[in-house]
Amino acid sequence: MRDGSPLAHTQWRLGILIAQIARRWRARLDQRIAEYGLTEARWLCLLTISRGGEGMTQKDLAARLLIEGPTLVRTLDWLEAEGLVLRREAPHDRRAKTLHLSAKARPLIQRIETAATGVRAEILAGIPDADLAACLSVLERVATGLAVPAPAPPPEEASDGYRPA
Repeated sequence: MRDGSPLAHTQWRLGILIAQIARRWRARLDQRIAEYGLTEARWLCLLTISRGGEGMTQKDLAARLLIEGPTLVRTLDWLEAEGLVLRREAPHDRRAKTLHLSAKARPLIQRIETAATGVRAEILAGIPDADLAACLSVLERVATGLAVPAPAPPPEEASDGYRPA
């Protein structure tokens, strides 16, 4: 922390807290979902397909999960081998694949959703609705700020004082 001001300290603490909350929240949910034999990557794929609508492309799913295509392919291979996800040729592009949930996946997704609802209820119990709404508003603004590409860092000055134009 370069600036020792109270604002800088608050901003630093907020960043640390957001990261800790995300890790702990996912760990709690992972603990509840472990009995279904799914890793975080796998249940996140299933939920994202379920919530995002049938027929999304693998590329769209990777973008929503903020992961690279090759990482997603391994997860989808497993989900497909387990009979949970079906890949179909995209009507608009034969090279692309669309993703669909199998009938076998639907009850599993319902159990995952139930576990997630329970975890949220536990974590947020006792926090007034107005506080949750204010927190959500702030976090949405943070998320919007993060969606904008970061500015490029200033170029380092050469030791001889020369700076390219």
